[in-house]
Amino acid sequence: MAAIDDYINTIIDQGGHEAHADGSATIEAHHLLLAIAANADGAPQEVLASVGLDHQAIRDALDREFEHSLGAAGVFAAAFDLPQPSRAAKRPSQLGASAKLALERGFRSVSRKKHLRPTHLLLGIVRAKVGTVPRALTLAGVDQADLMVRALQTLPDKGE
Repeated sequence: MAAIDDYINTIIDQGGHEAHADGSATIEAHHLLLAIAANADGAPQEVLASVGLDHQAIRDALDREFEHSLGAAGVFAAAFDLPQPSRAAKRPSQLGASAKLALERGFRSVSRKKHLRPTHLLLGIVRAKVGTVPRALTLAGVDQADLMVRALQTLPDKGE
């Protein structure tokens, strides 16, 4: 198995832990982003850190996004004592739509698997134009274009 396979499996496995902690039935892109931030080594984590994002900052941004989304529907979290998410009996192992799309976007940018780097997974996540991750990053004040440029700069051929 190639190093990239090990990395992707590790991130998906950790994403499953993040999804379980959220009470989610599937692993979504934001769970993968949390897993990347929790991974102590590698260019993707360094890119996130360069814009002030670590695991806790991403978690806080996701919490703000959740509250913001509720507010858009006229529900204000501060007005209610919302229960913690229910944890399923077992950790999710299935990828949800946003995670599948993130993997597709990340992998599509290389012509051959041997050119695939961990940063491509991060790029696949942050290239999303709609969804939980872009809303959370916007609410956190992260310039997503700058984040993508920083990520691309870590790649050997700026994309390959």
